[in-house]
Amino acid sequence: MTRKIASIMLMLCLTFSLNVGCKSVQNANRTQKGAVVGAAGGALLGGLIGGNIKGALLGAVIGGAAGAIIGDQMDKQAQRIEEELPGAQVERVGEGIQVTFDENSGVNFAFNSAELTAKSKQNLEKIAEVFLEFPDTNLMIEGHTDSTGPEEYNMKLSERRAKSVFDFLKTTGIASSRMDVAAFGETAPRYDNETKEGQAKNRRVEIGIAANKEMVEDAKAKAN
Repeated sequence: MTRKIASIMLMLCLTFSLNVGCKSVQNANRTQKGAVVGAAGGALLGGLIGGNIKGALLGAVIGGAAGAIIGDQMDKQAQRIEEELPGAQVERVGEGIQVTFDENSGVNFAFNSAELTAKSKQNLEKIAEVFLEFPDTNLMIEGHTDSTGPEEYNMKLSERRAKSVFDFLKTTGIASSRMDVAAFGETAPRYDNETKEGQAKNRRVEIGIAANKEMVEDAKAKAN
C-alpha cells in the first residue's frame, strides 16, 4: 500500500465521519486496508477495514423512522435479488444488503483468473436489472482470493476480479458513480483455505448495497 493511498484513505475517513475510528485507518497495515478504486459509496468505505462490508453497513445506519423507510426498500430489493439469483448469499444488514457471489451463485472465478465466464455474465445481467430498479443505492464491490500464491499477487488479482464485475455492471447501464471497487486479496477469507472447496469459495466477489444521499434525504422527508 503506497503512502498516497494511505493518505487518501485517512482523508476519506475524516470526510465521511464513519463509525470506524480514523485512528484505526491510520494505524491499519497493508493487508487490513486492501486497495480501493473510486469513492462513490460514502459510508460503505468503512468496508476498507478488513474487508468487512457487514461492519460498514452497520456503520451507515440512519436509524429512526427514516431508517425504517430505507429498510423497507432494502427488504424489497433483497427479495428481488433472491428471485433473480437464488444461488447468491443475500443478507440484510442494518439498513443495507450484503451479497456474496461464489461457485453457488454462478458468478465465480477459476484458479488464477479474473475473467467472467458466459454464465457469470448472464447472472450479473439478472442482478443488474434489480440494481436498475432501485437506482437510489450505492454499491461497494469487493474482490477476494484464496491463499494460494504470493500475497502481493493475490491483492492485484482480487482487484482485477472486482473490476471485472464493475466493468460488466457498467455495460448494463449502471452508472460508475454508484460503484466503488475494493480489493482484499487473501486477507479476508470466509472459508478454510486448507481445503480445495474452501479455496474455491474464497475466490469470490462481495457487494455491499446502501442508500445513497437521495434515498436518505427522501426517507427523512417522509419521516418528518
